[in-house]
Amino acid sequence: MVGHVVRDLMPSGTRIGGTAAFAATQAQRLGIDTAVVTRIGPDTDLAAGLPAVAIAGRPAEVTTEFENSYDGPHRRQRVPRRAPEIEAEDVPEDWRTAPIALLGPVCGEVSGDLAALFPEALTGVSAQGWLRRLNGQRIVQRQPWDGAPFWNRCSVLFVSDEDLGADVTQLSDWTRDVRIVVETKERRGARVHEDGRWREIAAFPIEEVDPTGAGDVFAAAFLIRHHETNDSAAAARFAVAAAACAVEGRGIASVAGREQIEERMSRHPEVRLR
Repeated sequence: MVGHVVRDLMPSGTRIGGTAAFAATQAQRLGIDTAVVTRIGPDTDLAAGLPAVAIAGRPAEVTTEFENSYDGPHRRQRVPRRAPEIEAEDVPEDWRTAPIALLGPVCGEVSGDLAALFPEALTGVSAQGWLRRLNGQRIVQRQPWDGAPFWNRCSVLFVSDEDLGADVTQLSDWTRDVRIVVETKERRGARVHEDGRWREIAAFPIEEVDPTGAGDVFAAAFLIRHHETNDSAAAARFAVAAAACAVEGRGIASVAGREQIEERMSRHPEVRLR
């Protein structure tokens, strides 16, 4: 997992968050040896926040911070502080043979070129961090990507309908260039593009408490299950179930293990990729 672990600023205090934290926690709870490449400041104790997860990356003066607020399904985010970018020198040589890799920037801190460091991996990219910019008040705003393709070396690209907004033109580039493209659709499940066509899967019934991190959990679960089965339908079903479990609690503490995810799937055999 490559990306900033962040400090989520909550009314009740702070907690660890970001794609790196949620995805790594999901992988670890599925029994996968898990490692994170990130940049954090001295105010963040990852040994306590991500136990049993290996950590690498040069120290930073500050940890990236996010303030999340919700108005129904709509999320507003502000980034008071941001750590420096992650570079190739932050990735240990012996981690570069990993069979699964996920590049998951939260706000542009990962170059798509880093995918080349994992030549043997099933590599995913989470597009959201490349589709964000900060305005003068450091509030996150969507922006289309106009730089070099960050997706060139990936096998699976993940993007949410929130990150796409009304502009879906980039989807055509991604579906042309990437073997599997997954668009998550908040409370409405997801759709998967492979072999020239889109297929959809509905969401599992949930009692939502906190949707933060659901897409990150989805991405990790999808990659792991696809690596196990080489089957996008099985991976999508497993990932949607994992995301459903995660949103019924708060933060990384609610991320589920394999038994809980499989129990959710067994209760709803009708939820499948179609």
